[in-house]
Amino acid sequence: MGIKINDQSFKKNLKKNLNDDFMRAAMVKAQDLINKNRANVLSQLGDGNYQEWQKLSGEVRAHAIENLDFYLNQFAENVVKNGGNVFFAKDAKEASQYITNLAIEKGVKKVVKAKSMVTEEIGINHDLIDAGVDVKETDLAEYILQLDDWNPPSHMVVPSLHLNKTQIRDVFAKNGYSGKDIPEDLAAFARAQLRNEFVTADMGIYGCNFAIAESGAITLISNEGNIDLCTSAPELQVAVMGMERILATYEDADICISLLARNAVGAKNTSYTTFVNGITEEGAADGAKEFHVVIVDNGRSKVLKSQFKEVLQCMRCAACLNICPIYRQVGGHSYNSIYSGPLGVVLTPLLAGYDDFEELPYMCSLCGACTEVCPSNIKLHSLIHEHKRVLAEDKKASTFWGAGMTGAGMVFSRPWMYKLGTGVAPLMTKPFMVDGKIKRGVSVLKGWTDKRDMPALEKVRFRDWYTSRSKGGNK
Repeated sequence: MGIKINDQSFKKNLKKNLNDDFMRAAMVKAQDLINKNRANVLSQLGDGNYQEWQKLSGEVRAHAIENLDFYLNQFAENVVKNGGNVFFAKDAKEASQYITNLAIEKGVKKVVKAKSMVTEEIGINHDLIDAGVDVKETDLAEYILQLDDWNPPSHMVVPSLHLNKTQIRDVFAKNGYSGKDIPEDLAAFARAQLRNEFVTADMGIYGCNFAIAESGAITLISNEGNIDLCTSAPELQVAVMGMERILATYEDADICISLLARNAVGAKNTSYTTFVNGITEEGAADGAKEFHVVIVDNGRSKVLKSQFKEVLQCMRCAACLNICPIYRQVGGHSYNSIYSGPLGVVLTPLLAGYDDFEELPYMCSLCGACTEVCPSNIKLHSLIHEHKRVLAEDKKASTFWGAGMTGAGMVFSRPWMYKLGTGVAPLMTKPFMVDGKIKRGVSVLKGWTDKRDMPALEKVRFRDWYTSRSKGGNK
């Protein structure tokens, strides 16, 4: 799949999702529930001072990024000491080719795979399928999306958030399910279908929440047992990690793990926290007999050298998606990237370029909510603002947008023009009025009025009202 999820234009994706009433309702329901739970568990964290934990976690992640070369080398050396193999991939193609060639070389017929954003990024699923390998997604949400013709994820933690239980029932019905749209029954069906896949798979592939430099361990955090089965049943295993997912010590990991679950799903901890540490001992009943770690650059080195390097501190908790008022309205697919929400707005253009994603920075109101919640203390809204600055200075902003900003600059810098414009605005908006409210619009205004009403503009400007009031006029 890669970073880009379809070839439709940004406007078509946006229009489609703005008209998807179920998806938009699902976003609201999910955000409200997760944020309520998040607020509750964060109030119980230590002395309840989340900002101190946030600052500490940010320092831990920033330290790892500042010393990335040292810790990556230390991690790689320890993986090898533990009997594993390490491959540094410069881009998505090289990473996917390494795994695909390994599968071909070892005669792999079936792969069981755990949910991983970086494996989506490198497009490994379809490369393996093209090589004749049967790929089985084992995370429940990803399994649903695979059965739904490889529907792309719309959320980093809850990939199938855009589907309801009836839609999922319909997907399962095409694959042998005959029951009702009862969540427990749907989950039981998926479990029964997947159980045999683990014991018959030749290779297990999973991602990496954190890599521990001091030991060479891969940390996996999940709420389903599928990852543990991927790390135990197949004898050949591959962990795929973005190069930024490194931490120096277990103590650092303890800090980040404490915040990850709380911010991701509003829980004190996830059901499973697993550390994979190379191959198992001789004679062990399960676990890897051959272990590979693929460390993916794919543009991250370039980000590391830029003013955006702070984004590499991200731990993929999706708290920024869960709080974002824009994501709440448009859902994940509108971003046309596997990385959506504020994190996607910052990261996607850095990894994939502005050509296909120059509109993304404008999917932000700069409200700063994402920065407030980020457990890695990333100033996300500032990085989004920096994208807008780069686009404007490089003349990559649209002609319409550039002309509009130039016009606005002229008006706001000339008091007489501003006074004239605000004076005639109520008259100019009168054709769009219905029942005392602005319900119709054109151009940029139409994007607002299609979904909500605007209050009518007052006939008396605030400045005039205030001047009159100061002189003892109407109150």
